[in-house]
Parts: sequence; structure tokens; C-alpha cells
Amino acid sequence: MSVTETKPVRENLYEGMFLVDSGKFAMDSEGVINDIMAVLKRAGATAVAHRPWNDGKLAYEINGMKKGLHYIVCFRMPGAGMKVLNRQAQLSETIVRHLVINQPQEVFDATVAIISGNAPVHALPETVVAADAIDADDQN
Repeated sequence: MSVTETKPVRENLYEGMFLVDSGKFAMDSEGVINDIMAVLKRAGATAVAHRPWNDGKLAYEINGMKKGLHYIVCFRMPGAGMKVLNRQAQLSETIVRHLVINQPQEVFDATVAIISGNAPVHALPETVVAADAIDADDQN
């Protein structure tokens, strides 16, 4: 391999959960999303799918915050970007906590399909489908 040739960098598949202040998200959702995406971009990540996941009371207070919103992002990134991602997330004033998991291709594809709303109903866990049926019965 010559000096001008470079090896292609292998990108890993990740699922990231970012905890943000739900009040801040309610006031400026685009700004919060842009802050999360900027952190990912600085780490060399490419977002594939993202959306708000869960908004509610936290199990315990974090930095005076009692409610939070979990924002899920599926992304591709070289493994070397993880150190940058962790540091940028810690420095961010928007992200309170974060968790990133390296996913196998099958799980990543299924998660992206669910986040994007493209998953067939049979791909969802039975408990989710059953809960939706119970909710529908309660509304009738």
C-alpha cells in the first residue's frame, strides 16, 4: 500500500440514548436535536434514524432535574470516534447523561425500522402489540 492509499475505515453500528431536560426539549426541540446531532457529527458519526423515545419522571434527581426526555439515535461511526463522542457529550450543556451500545447489523436494522415507523407489526414484541390492543379497548 502506498502513502497516498488509505485503508477504508470500518464504521460500527451504534444505538445511543441521550437524556435531556424535558422542559428544554418542549421549549426548543429543534435546538436540542441540533445539539445532539452536532455532538455526533464532531465524533464522525452519521445518524441513520432518531426520535424522542420516552419523556417522564426520572428514578432519581439528576442535577436538580426530576423529569427527563430520552432521545434515541441509531448511527454509524468509526470506533475511534467513541472517545470524542463521550467527551463531547460530557461537555454538552444539553445532554445530561448518555449511553451508547454497539449493535449487530440485524438488531441495528430492526431498531432503525421501528424508530422510522417502517417495522411490520409482527416485528414488534408481543407485549407492545398487546398493550396497544388494551389501549384501544380502553378508548372504546
